[in-house]
Amino acid sequence: MPMIRLTVPSGALTADGRQNIQRALAAVLLRWEGAPDTAFFRAQAWSYLVELPEGTQTTAEDDVPRFLVEVTVPQGALSERRKAGLVEDVTKAVLAAAGLPADDALRVWVLVHEQPDGTWGAGGSVIRHADLVALAKEQKGQRADA
Repeated sequence: MPMIRLTVPSGALTADGRQNIQRALAAVLLRWEGAPDTAFFRAQAWSYLVELPEGTQTTAEDDVPRFLVEVTVPQGALSERRKAGLVEDVTKAVLAAAGLPADDALRVWVLVHEQPDGTWGAGGSVIRHADLVALAKEQKGQRADA
């Protein structure tokens, strides 16, 4: 199942952005993975917000806030086209949450970690990508609010 983690310096997001960014990022990830919009899949898209204490993020040049997004998905879940769309949309969501313009996009880095098949477990069992694909096919016909 997908997981997304945003690491930011404390205070770098707007109040509204801080309140909404986790669900926004999870929704972007599910959309690009091609998962059905069902309660089950939404509940499996874990989203973390890690806020760094003041003074713990910098570059060799300045102390302007930078944003790191780490995405973990099963290997094979994202084609190159889907990765590109995911990176673009995640970057836009983070910039919006921080109240920053599009020309600050280089301040957002997105790392996509693909978990090899057979190395992801949940509920006490190993979960394989093929299992997730089959489950997604079963749920495609369900309503979005199911």
